[in-house]
Amino acid sequence: MSGDVRTVPPAPAGPHDLLPPNGRTNAWRAAVPVLVGLFALAVVLRITDPQSIGWMQNFFLVFSGLLVEALPFVLLGALVSAVIEVFVPMSTFERMARLPKAMQLPAAALGGIAFPVCECGSVPVARRLAMKGLAPQAAITFMLAAPILNPVVLASTYFAYRGRGVLWTMVLGRAALGMVVAITVGWVVGARSKDELLRPSAADAVEEADEHTGESRGSRFFGHMGGDFLFMGRFIVVGAGAAAAVQTFVPQSIVDGVASMPILGIVAMMGLAFLLSLCSESDAFVAASFVQFGPASQLSFLVFGPMVDIKLVALYMGIFSKGFARMVVIAAASVTLVACLWLQVWTG
Repeated sequence: MSGDVRTVPPAPAGPHDLLPPNGRTNAWRAAVPVLVGLFALAVVLRITDPQSIGWMQNFFLVFSGLLVEALPFVLLGALVSAVIEVFVPMSTFERMARLPKAMQLPAAALGGIAFPVCECGSVPVARRLAMKGLAPQAAITFMLAAPILNPVVLASTYFAYRGRGVLWTMVLGRAALGMVVAITVGWVVGARSKDELLRPSAADAVEEADEHTGESRGSRFFGHMGGDFLFMGRFIVVGAGAAAAVQTFVPQSIVDGVASMPILGIVAMMGLAFLLSLCSESDAFVAASFVQFGPASQLSFLVFGPMVDIKLVALYMGIFSKGFARMVVIAAASVTLVACLWLQVWTG
């Protein structure tokens, strides 16, 4: 009938759609002009003075090397995330809610091994678990641990450090330290009820995102995989560019001076992880490139970054109650710093 009005249901909002629009584009807006400018400068220098571009060659050598090593793991992480999003039912996660409360935090942390999601994907999963009755502490623990105990992440860490004497210190240390920090922060931060923890509008958004829209599973799978790869890939481009810039332009004496100071080196790497906002599937290649810093400082980068960075703070502020992001930053930074200092003392 001509008077009928049909409404088309909105497309589901993926976990990355919950980021503010500016948060999704600022990375490219900041990175593209810098990379284009550096390329143009390299061309000019090549034409005017071929002997003066050694630093530019070093920059692009480090930059391209990091990209070649990291992008396959970004693609693998996007594939695994899409499989979970499309083919794994939420009831699988809800079984954790039936465990005794004393076991929920360790089980939630270990859930990252069975359900490997990136840091952005773990946020909506954790929120849904809390909505379905899982203790908020356990939901937060899963959210923080999954991006670190993710098998893809541990595999990328192995390949980033292969051939080095600290290989198993970095792989096993990242898993163990990540689990300890996640459980501790989850216990501290999640000591509130579900209604106090979640913003109602954010919960509604996730419910809408989970509705079936009639698309085939194949279409949804490739849509999620492509979207996740593009979303995560741009951050590794920015991260590789920043790592190459630090190694090319920052005087070696300054880097060595910071790296040699026990506390300052750890804090500097944690701050760098926060600013770079890398995907955990590829951040090990960036961390391993900072050879001036010891294992404890590099571990602080690998543990703190997947829990707290710029894009995650934006997600936390939009999804959880007021003050949640601040509590996570303080708790995760404190526990990571103390744990890495102990590791630094232990390893000598």
